[in-house]
Amino acid sequence: MASIKDVAAEAGVSVATVSRVLNSHPSVSPGARTRVLAAVDTLGYRPNAVARSLRTDQTRTLGLVISDVLNPYFTALARSVEEAARALGYSVIIGNADERPELQDHHVRTLLDRRIDGLLVSPADGSSPQVRDAARGGTPMVFVDRWIPGVDVPVVRADGCPAVRDLVAHLYGLGHRKLAIIAGPAATTTGSERVEAFREALREHGLPLPDAYIGQGDFQADSGRRATERFLGLAEPPEVVFAADNLMALGALDAIRARGMRVPRDIGLAAFDDIPWFLHTDPPITAISQPTGELGRAAVRALVDLIEGRPPQSVTLSARLVVRRSCGEGEQIQRSNL
Repeated sequence: MASIKDVAAEAGVSVATVSRVLNSHPSVSPGARTRVLAAVDTLGYRPNAVARSLRTDQTRTLGLVISDVLNPYFTALARSVEEAARALGYSVIIGNADERPELQDHHVRTLLDRRIDGLLVSPADGSSPQVRDAARGGTPMVFVDRWIPGVDVPVVRADGCPAVRDLVAHLYGLGHRKLAIIAGPAATTTGSERVEAFREALREHGLPLPDAYIGQGDFQADSGRRATERFLGLAEPPEVVFAADNLMALGALDAIRARGMRVPRDIGLAAFDDIPWFLHTDPPITAISQPTGELGRAAVRALVDLIEGRPPQSVTLSARLVVRRSCGEGEQIQRSNL
């Protein structure tokens, strides 16, 4: 493996000049820069990132801890984070918490041990000692999608409340009055926020949200299946089930089909967090879509601002309702054409 001394000898310059070229220092003549880059290419030289981090106290590496890598929403979020970081000259190491706070804290400890420059976290739970300690210790950190109340770091998120109101108004307009929700964990900000937005939207239309119509989920498919099985066993089952994330919606769909029922003929289904699969189900599922790519890019910009000494900003984007055919929309259109 070629060394920096080999590059200097090949280019006919000093080691200091090679170092300045590799670190994009402006005080290098164009001719010397050209020779150094040609020597780097000829010898296949690769800088030692570990040694450089010890000299500069920077690794040009960001950590990203996401709640569940199997959730297509977080997979897309991780991709947008990686693309945005790479464009700014940073690499990303990803940890999957699998919706488990203890695993989340394990990843945070591991990433800090690897001397990352900053940390992006979508908290699996508000009770995370390691995240709180890292924030208090001055680690540059940004919360994305979810956040932990009381931890003073920038938050990049989408406000889903207006879209939930739009969904309930849409369902009300279709004639539905018995609406149920599969809620996410109350310990997560998105879990509590979405169920309260749903309750408030129902109230605006004079509709109740009975306890029997609230299913407690954990953002996993199995919990959506169990909650829906309970809904379907009620003496008065709901007319529409709203799942507060995409995996719980897929679990709900499994439970409905296991009973030999069809969406939307027998019961409607809507979801928070639109995913490409929803367009290809039969029928396509009405869902609330978050601007995943924008969230990832904004989170990286905020974190890099923190790392590089610029004032970061919290960012709130808007989710939107995507109407398809899983809540009886096609039937409504047919009636209106009669």
